[in-house]
Amino acid sequence: MDKADILIAGAALNGLAAAVALAGPKARTPLDILILDQADPTRFARDTFDGRASAITASSRRMLEALGVWDAVAPHAEPMRDIIVTDAKPGAGARPALLHFGEEDHGGAASAFMVENRHLYGALLDAALASPHVLLKTGTRIASYSFGPGLARISTEGGDDAKASLLIAADGRNSPARKAAGISTYGWAYDQTGIVTTVAHERPHHGRAEEHFLPSGPFAILPLPDNRSSLVWTERSMEAQRIMALDDQGFLAELARRFGGHLGEISVAGPRHAYPLSMQIAQSFTGERLALIGDAAHVIHPIAGLGFNLGLRDVAALAESIAEAVKLGLDPGSAAVLETYARWRRFDTAMTA
Repeated sequence: MDKADILIAGAALNGLAAAVALAGPKARTPLDILILDQADPTRFARDTFDGRASAITASSRRMLEALGVWDAVAPHAEPMRDIIVTDAKPGAGARPALLHFGEEDHGGAASAFMVENRHLYGALLDAALASPHVLLKTGTRIASYSFGPGLARISTEGGDDAKASLLIAADGRNSPARKAAGISTYGWAYDQTGIVTTVAHERPHHGRAEEHFLPSGPFAILPLPDNRSSLVWTERSMEAQRIMALDDQGFLAELARRFGGHLGEISVAGPRHAYPLSMQIAQSFTGERLALIGDAAHVIHPIAGLGFNLGLRDVAALAESIAEAVKLGLDPGSAAVLETYARWRRFDTAMTA
């Protein structure tokens, strides 16, 4: 663990994607990467981990292709052929569409693909571990950070030390690395909770994604393979606590009131998870020898399913900035590289949020 070109704190989706972009089979100038995470990322590749699925936009698909991982993801991806938006109430018999986007609006191609996160984790982890330039260290927490001139340094609770030209913080919304660098955030809580689960249904969805705006918040039915849909159900936080505490039969009854009968009989086909919803953006995406990506840099409402796509754009911009510097023989963690990355990402993040 002594020395690497780049340290990455966090081995979830964005951290793994950064490792593959910088050291994977398609990297222009592979760098030596050390990834650290207290958790074993093989746990992330299980449905029981968080139950979430991501909408992979066309640009994100192109990036996953460029990273060499889309072929492993594609068998588990469901094309999103139609998107229907309604304004309705629970139990309403008719839900007239306010907006409708089809393949004809996207050049005859699907606008996005729904993929369960466990498959994304698995593909990215396999690609990272296949690189001789990537070392993954798990089972220990980073105890301290130092962002000095020339190098970033970390020490773990296990007594290991490491240093690199740059530390990439992919360590989540409560990023210890961001806090250690003294970077503050701004934003707000929505007093809403997102309930996430997978639903099996009797009839095929034909690739249709539905976003029903109910009085308590958006209720999204997002297509998955095999007559299944990923559910992102927004409720006021107090009501979400009540719903999450129900037994399986009570939970299904509440779900059915909102889901409707257009897909036939439904059943819950995965564990339930609940996430408090908020908007949070870091005041700066960089510090001395530090770059923030993914949730460490920004957390947005899941209404449009753009969170992971925003993180992939972080990874793309940072990897491109670093590759250009390395090609010229420059320091990948220099202030000039980080300024390029921050300038590239700030406007897009603010507009998306």
